[in-house]
Amino acid sequence: MDLESEGRFAAYVETLASVLGHSDRARPLRDYCAGLILPGERKSVEPMAARTAPGRTSAQHQSLLHFVGVGQWSDEKVLAKVRDLVVPAIEAQGPIEAWIIDDTGFPKQGEHSVGVQPQYCGELGKEANCQVAVSLSMANHFASLPIGYRLYLPKDWAADRARRQKAGIPDDICFATKPQIALELIERACAAGVARGVVLMDLDYGRDQRLRAGIAACGLTYVAAVPPRLLLWPPYARPQQGGKPLNNTGRRDQPDLVTAKELALSLPPSAWRTIAWREGSAGSLSSRFARVRVRVPVQGAIPDALARQTLLIEWPEDEAEPTKYWLATLPADIAFRRLVDIAKLRWRIERDYQDLKQEVGLDHYEGRGWRGFHHHATLCIAAYGFLIAERATIPPSGACSATLGQTPVLPEGYRPRGSALAA
Repeated sequence: MDLESEGRFAAYVETLASVLGHSDRARPLRDYCAGLILPGERKSVEPMAARTAPGRTSAQHQSLLHFVGVGQWSDEKVLAKVRDLVVPAIEAQGPIEAWIIDDTGFPKQGEHSVGVQPQYCGELGKEANCQVAVSLSMANHFASLPIGYRLYLPKDWAADRARRQKAGIPDDICFATKPQIALELIERACAAGVARGVVLMDLDYGRDQRLRAGIAACGLTYVAAVPPRLLLWPPYARPQQGGKPLNNTGRRDQPDLVTAKELALSLPPSAWRTIAWREGSAGSLSSRFARVRVRVPVQGAIPDALARQTLLIEWPEDEAEPTKYWLATLPADIAFRRLVDIAKLRWRIERDYQDLKQEVGLDHYEGRGWRGFHHHATLCIAAYGFLIAERATIPPSGACSATLGQTPVLPEGYRPRGSALAA
């Protein structure tokens, strides 16, 4: 790393330290962020202490452990400052295009880490003993940055007073579903005046009607993955007024309702177009798509009052039936290629989690408490944000890659000038 990069890192962590509340927290902040960026297979507290202060590892271990596990500083304030510092570097490459909702799992062996229980773990692709955190990221085609992050607390944990107290779970944290947590993160981002984008959701979130309605109530548009069995009215249908409330068990007196899959299979060949959305490692990524304007029933709503949405469908030519469906509240006249491009921009969150785990050790925290879990994640996001900002300094003709692993990182033995690490 050159002197300019060293100077930028020192300035970056110094600015973050300004929102910690006490000046004595600046030193462990610098050390922790440097430890996350320095090379090393493990980014838990003990090995980071050995890397950042080899001459006083024991004392450093206690300092970092207290800072991340006990320190009473605000995750929200630090994340807001990271956003202030990093988003301009992202926007220099293009405007913010999307807000991406997702969650990630952290496999665990024991049963004492806060929020851990057998549940679906996306990292493993199956149910396993794990923790799960919900996140909100803002993104364009250059990069994405998590701006909201919260642990999902299962019902058993939320109702267990003894475990809550031992893990230090705040009294105001009650059980909430993952979509409810996602909506809370979105509402906070709106209140903070964050640059807005189209909200992108995978099937786990997109199928939630209340979440989609909540996003619309915030004045945001969305592109939400939905199941093939979703009931909707095709363009030719005229929903009846005054019908019984709809649910997931039947169509009752609305005979024109069809599933998204039925509508897709009924479309003529002329409705399908092959569209490429980005360059992948093996060349241009493309598939076959169709789009249709539809109405989607909402429980208790008068059908004629429902706003029209666009159903986007993907059906690769080598598949026997359509593979993906999205509902979009974007303008009806949006360019077809642009609609596909936005729907597919959700790939950035997968890169987020890959880099956060592989580069800065998001999944390496070994503490068990609520505060430490969130503090570690906040500091990982801060370190990740610095790497994004550094990547933005690479000229377009330079060796810039979509992966952070190929951007300049702090070399072994690096100590920020003027910081405690230089001592």
